[in-house]
Amino acid sequence: MTAPLPSFDDVRAAAARLAGRIVRTPLLRHRRLDEVTGATVLVKPEPLQRTGSFKLRGATNAVLLMDPEARRGGIVTHSSGNHGQACAAAAHMLGMRATIAMPADAPAIKVEATRRWGAEIVPFDRHGVDRDTLAGVLAAERGATIIPPFDHPDVIAGQGTAALELLEDAGALGLMPDAFAVCTGGGGLTAGCVLALEALAPRAEVYAVEPEGWDDTKRSLEAGRRVANTVTGSGLCDALLSKQPGALTFAINHRHLAGGIVVTEAEVFRAMRFAFEHLKIVAEPGGAVALAAVLAGKVAAKGGVIGVVISGGNVDPAVFARALAA
Repeated sequence: MTAPLPSFDDVRAAAARLAGRIVRTPLLRHRRLDEVTGATVLVKPEPLQRTGSFKLRGATNAVLLMDPEARRGGIVTHSSGNHGQACAAAAHMLGMRATIAMPADAPAIKVEATRRWGAEIVPFDRHGVDRDTLAGVLAAERGATIIPPFDHPDVIAGQGTAALELLEDAGALGLMPDAFAVCTGGGGLTAGCVLALEALAPRAEVYAVEPEGWDDTKRSLEAGRRVANTVTGSGLCDALLSKQPGALTFAINHRHLAGGIVVTEAEVFRAMRFAFEHLKIVAEPGGAVALAAVLAGKVAAKGGVIGVVISGGNVDPAVFARALAA
């Protein structure tokens, strides 16, 4: 049975629920960014979020909505890092157990950060194991509740608070986005942002941005149905390597997204370097793809206002050094 789709009211309720439990990240602007793009660019810097990514929003909202009996069993999820770390942090906040299935090749910085929150880590082969099946087995063994990375109404609503905050802060400046770029893997952040933008900035053109070779959302939008990844791209943007869009996320995203945008590794590295040099933000590759699209001129809003989410900053030092040297 498919869960009901979340609404903008759920995003607003999530924002109230999360107040004081997460960081309300600031709205950033930079003259150089406006010069390069010919637009007014508003940046939501989620690397400044506790745990270093937007994922804490959805995980915390989902955990807070669990009933007391379910909380006693703890939670299980699968994640390349950011959602796992967020679930571990949310569980720690409420004194719950957390078990995180993580790909054996996940960045070490993400694995260690997740372990520091007290979670049990279960490594698996990214290419040889079905992660949903594994999560189901782990949950059954532990009597735990599965908190999926993106295809869950409470997770989607929580992620939407990032766009809600940006729109509220933009409105206080007398600005409203004409375009909005979101880093997209399974589509949870994108779907949450779509709910906020549909309600508060319905004329904004919203774009899902993906790394080259992992453009399942773009191809799904063009096909009018969910299409699986070809798994032909590199693993650089590890945070965005979902098999295909979620059923719930695609049901929301296909009705409003203006389209999908694909960025190259070179464009991602340029965005990471730009964020570091000008915004003083450390962005991981997957967290920088939306900014990469904006810098590459792939989000059309000359003379207008562009909203962009830098979704995470949990990057291995060696990868970050490659970006700075590129």
